[in-house]
Amino acid sequence: MGCYRGGSISAEPRINDRIRVPEVRLVGPSGEQVGIVPLAKALELAQEYDLDLVEVAANARPPVCKLMDYGKFKYESAMKAREARKNQAHTVIKEMKLRPKIDPHDYDTKKGHVVRFLKQGDKVKITIMFRGREQSRPELGYRLLQRLAEDVQDLGFVESNPKQDGRNMIMVLGPHKKKTEAMAEAREAQAARKAEAKANPGRSQNASDAEVPAEEPAEA
Repeated sequence: MGCYRGGSISAEPRINDRIRVPEVRLVGPSGEQVGIVPLAKALELAQEYDLDLVEVAANARPPVCKLMDYGKFKYESAMKAREARKNQAHTVIKEMKLRPKIDPHDYDTKKGHVVRFLKQGDKVKITIMFRGREQSRPELGYRLLQRLAEDVQDLGFVESNPKQDGRNMIMVLGPHKKKTEAMAEAREAQAARKAEAKANPGRSQNASDAEVPAEEPAEA
């Protein structure tokens, strides 16, 4: 915790002989409350435990200090921050383009992509492309977008209603599931598959093949 002393701000807490107060409220290595003790006594206890005396609440009166392995604490904090950055998720907007008179097979393929994107926690921009005389039939695109929204309503919702944009009609679907949740579930599923493969090596290939959803072809 930072502290303000003499006009300078430090991001690091004061430790051991850098602490300059007559007494401190001491917290033990396991979080137990020792009470208010003279600074000399707190430093003596730190030596006995082979730990550091770390100021954790500089603005308290008296300041709160804890006995801990400060090097280990800094390392673990850095690892937690690194893990948090690794797991930080940014919502991505995917795009899927359809024609108003799309055939059933192509529709199912495109819908499969949309399902996959929503499961991953991504938004999906759906674009209906009108050509020639199709531009005089905007209701075809509107009905197609409504149909798609209804087909994936368990995974996503209409974040931006269909609107005409030149020769295109656009709608944005948002996922019900947050990106971080989708990533966590994907990691859990991967770990479960690895555990299953390790437990049943003879069945791992068949199990992997069976787990591939039919509606998840390679991205167009």
